[in-house]
Amino acid sequence: MVSTQTPICDFNAPAIDFELPGVDGKIHNLHSCKGENGLLVMFICNHCPYVQAVLERIIRDTLELKKLGLNAVAIMSNDQNAYAEDSFANMQKIATNLAFPFPYLLDENQNVAKAYGAVCTPDFFGYNADLQLQYRGRLDASRKETAADAERDLFVAMSQIAASGVGPKIQIPSMGCSIKWL
Repeated sequence: MVSTQTPICDFNAPAIDFELPGVDGKIHNLHSCKGENGLLVMFICNHCPYVQAVLERIIRDTLELKKLGLNAVAIMSNDQNAYAEDSFANMQKIATNLAFPFPYLLDENQNVAKAYGAVCTPDFFGYNADLQLQYRGRLDASRKETAADAERDLFVAMSQIAASGVGPKIQIPSMGCSIKWL
């Protein structure tokens, strides 16, 4: 496991369209996922201990953000052949077992992760209603262990984006396992 940090936010960079299969059996794209006030694009996977440590809080935050007109989508870009835990069947299981409130998509050829510049899991990209990047930071102060009462960096930033269209100027990078490239 290689720990990696995300780069700083490239403010106003446009969201990149995608067309990927979801665990729900549907094909999803950028515009079908977008909410009225923006979109949170998350690169996650099943096996990463960083993701496992924050997954319940990701679910909590995305449910609350949906009330603010911000939708979320999760994309799994890891090499499934090398990491069986990240297989499509296992993606379906975890999404069902945890009742993901967002589409969970497979980026099998890793083109979407490469286009976004995703580097780790979790990697968060927060877009405003115009699909301009406003947040590229962490969920909260957790790492591989759950941080009790951690400040909700991502939730606060995305709430600000929903209200004003602009993200915070100061952002702390997300940290996680490097994406497992083919």
